[in-house]
Amino acid sequence: MFNFDEANKKSKEAVDAFVKSYTTAAQGWQAIATETADYSKKSFENGLAHFEKLSGVKSVEAALELQTAFVKSSYEGFVAEATKLGEMYADLAKGAYKPYEAPVAKATAAAKAAVAA
Repeated sequence: MFNFDEANKKSKEAVDAFVKSYTTAAQGWQAIATETADYSKKSFENGLAHFEKLSGVKSVEAALELQTAFVKSSYEGFVAEATKLGEMYADLAKGAYKPYEAPVAKATAAAKAAVAA
């Protein structure tokens, strides 16, 4: 027989898990957007400062040396930022799934028990 109280309890648990997951995801996306904006601003400022330095250079050798140092620094900064963003995306995925871990494990165990019986 259908148990309305049990169905209501399961429905509330599902909604609670969804709200927790959504909240975690929203916070994660906001942190990623903030980090991306900060990196873009810093990168733009570094590029502008480099251009100002480059415009004051008197020799081709000095310009090449300055440009080489800038490219190396920019690349290292990009790799560091990409690594950080990758970790933030992984944390976002883990955090968004966390509220569903227990219900999925419980459902999997119940399904295995039903198959075994």
